[in-house]
Amino acid sequence: MMCSESPFLRGSRGWMLERFSERLKKAIRRTGGCLCVGLDIDIAKMPEALSRDIPGVRAFCRGIIDSTKDMAAAYKPNLAFFEAMGSEGLAALEEIRRMIPPECLVIADAKRGDIGNTSKAYAEAFFTRMKVDALTVAPYMGKDSVEPFLQYEGTCVFVLGLTSNPGSADFQMLEMKDGGRLFERVIATAAKWGEGAKGEVGLVVGATKADMLTDVRKVAPDNVLLIPGVGAQGGDLDAVLKSGKSRDGYGMVVNASRSILYASKGVDWKEAARHEAERTVAQMKPFFG
Repeated sequence: MMCSESPFLRGSRGWMLERFSERLKKAIRRTGGCLCVGLDIDIAKMPEALSRDIPGVRAFCRGIIDSTKDMAAAYKPNLAFFEAMGSEGLAALEEIRRMIPPECLVIADAKRGDIGNTSKAYAEAFFTRMKVDALTVAPYMGKDSVEPFLQYEGTCVFVLGLTSNPGSADFQMLEMKDGGRLFERVIATAAKWGEGAKGEVGLVVGATKADMLTDVRKVAPDNVLLIPGVGAQGGDLDAVLKSGKSRDGYGMVVNASRSILYASKGVDWKEAARHEAERTVAQMKPFFG
């Protein structure tokens, strides 16, 4: 008998992967919130008791995962921090990915994007080798740079739509001739790329742009949103939760990284991380009741 948390469903052609958005619903129902714990591992900020090396990174991630796995709908390892550690860092990332329980979704924050065989190779690396559930990608090169990532059943490709950094205004806020803004054109166009694809198209929308979530949902009412920027970056969680849900009442995952990872540098770091995760999920629960 298949476990209730299994990502597989019985289809007319045998076993097939359940859609990412459906698995996210289950994760939100399980935890009561849409928390994604970002694994942005800065060795210099790790608890003082841990060694500043690869074994320390593994121990840190294991402690964070074990302390928060009953509250996390998803985890989001940031590839840049692991790549900065070289081949040992990437090997550690594969091991850390195996630490994450199957009921929690795994989103690789890699922001990849290229064309042809390069995109195919990126997609294979993340979806076949690392077996992540979702991946962040950059849309600037257009549809053919994203299509190879959409060939994997049960996955989600989160396209950068509206980001929180100050430089986002350089391009994303530019007004189009029709009166709309460039980010709205990108979101509306990218949302259509998922039609008929095996994977789903999601969108990255920064929490510090919470006042624009209503505009985003007018253009993309059903796509899953990945919303970073809550916690240390100062995003308004209540405002995000009010405006970010899809039409079915789910459809978003909100990322918190530093506020949970580095809640304490002392011996109580695991307890502090759990307390911060509990506090965040408690704030989310009324919106999914």
